[in-house]
Amino acid sequence: MGDTGTTSLMYNHRVSKCHPRMEACGSVDELNAALGLARAAAADRFVQENLVAVQKDLIALMGELATLPDDADRYLKDGFKPLTVEAVEKLDALVQEIESQHGTFKGWATPGASVQAAALDVARAICRRAERRVCTLHDAGQLRNQNVMVYLNRLSDALWLLARWVETRTGGGDLGGQSLVV
Repeated sequence: MGDTGTTSLMYNHRVSKCHPRMEACGSVDELNAALGLARAAAADRFVQENLVAVQKDLIALMGELATLPDDADRYLKDGFKPLTVEAVEKLDALVQEIESQHGTFKGWATPGASVQAAALDVARAICRRAERRVCTLHDAGQLRNQNVMVYLNRLSDALWLLARWVETRTGGGDLGGQSLVV
């Protein structure tokens, strides 16, 4: 059936592959793949462990996005878990941990100081796109769980900080004596 330009959501609902809900799901799926690449490129266990935790959250988030609002109660009854405020709080704690170790980084960064940091920056940019796609659902009244938007916003912040953290640890945040964070 996918050959006709439609795809399945949870509970056998079919929508166009370019439906805003599928755009959101696809962007989060792409984000998850980018995080897998960033995790594979990461030399530090701290980064690897935090990224795999996020990837697990994103799998649950994709299930939630693939469920129409009318099926949300059924989704919960079937034992699926929505993205919680606790997941957002874990990201807030990660941000605080990085900032407590290295202070805050301000300004814009120029990605590419290292493969590890660049992979995190690619994931961050994809996360921002996923956030915009989810915002489209929100604006259309099609997003029941507001934690999803908050989570993606916090995740992009955490990924930016992780990339800067990696640069600091690997000495890659400096190019010819000039900081890459401007």
